[in-house]
Amino acid sequence: MRDILAEIVEAKKDVVAKAKEQLPLQQVKKLAKAHVGCFPMNYRFKANGWGLIAECKLQSPSKGNFGHHHTVAELAQVYEKAGAAMLSVHTDAHFLGRNEDIPMVKQLVSIPVLRKEFIIDKYQIYESRMLGADAILLIARILTAHQLNEYLQLVWSLGMDALVEVHDEEDMAKALATPARFIGINNRNLKYFQTTIQNTLDLLPVADRSRILISESGIHTLEEAKMLREAGLQGILVGEGLSTAPDVEAMTRDMAQL
Repeated sequence: MRDILAEIVEAKKDVVAKAKEQLPLQQVKKLAKAHVGCFPMNYRFKANGWGLIAECKLQSPSKGNFGHHHTVAELAQVYEKAGAAMLSVHTDAHFLGRNEDIPMVKQLVSIPVLRKEFIIDKYQIYESRMLGADAILLIARILTAHQLNEYLQLVWSLGMDALVEVHDEEDMAKALATPARFIGINNRNLKYFQTTIQNTLDLLPVADRSRILISESGIHTLEEAKMLREAGLQGILVGEGLSTAPDVEAMTRDMAQL
């Protein structure tokens, strides 16, 4: 059976290598300095008690194109209008993402933007700041413990925040060994991309409740969102469940206002 995450990471190595050839690291660092600012993402969720990260998602590697007619720009504006706390914007081609979508969305909305990407190299962190991202995703599964801590510190030094993503107890232990303040429990099996929110509920007993914990992926109904909030989560990240809803704005508003 396919290991989708391994395939994506392998392809990402070539993408990063080509990016370095087109725009060397020193130039990216220089351009990144133009995007000053500080966004402590975890504080916003702690202050509000609940937050929705709405993902501008067009397709997935496992399901292909979702077939809806919304663009990234349209979804971003609807999500903001409906009360999302943040946006998640893909830049990986497997999700029809583009780097250009980050600055484009930043021009359209005033809420913070998380760059959803498979970060495997420090180059991509400087690149994220250059693009204008307020925060990035760091996936514990694809980084060593040393890399995760080092990348987290670099993210903060550049005025961004990081959502550290975990899927199992080993990932959680790796995340908790760092000072990560914002942890997302991924409900998606990282090899086969199947989802169940039970994964979040199963991992809560080994989580550190003093950190901001959110649930990611596989959340399709208001009932599931309510269940996660009642379990003590401070937020959710929802992509397909919003972008394919019959009424995107209504579903976003309902999940944002729990």
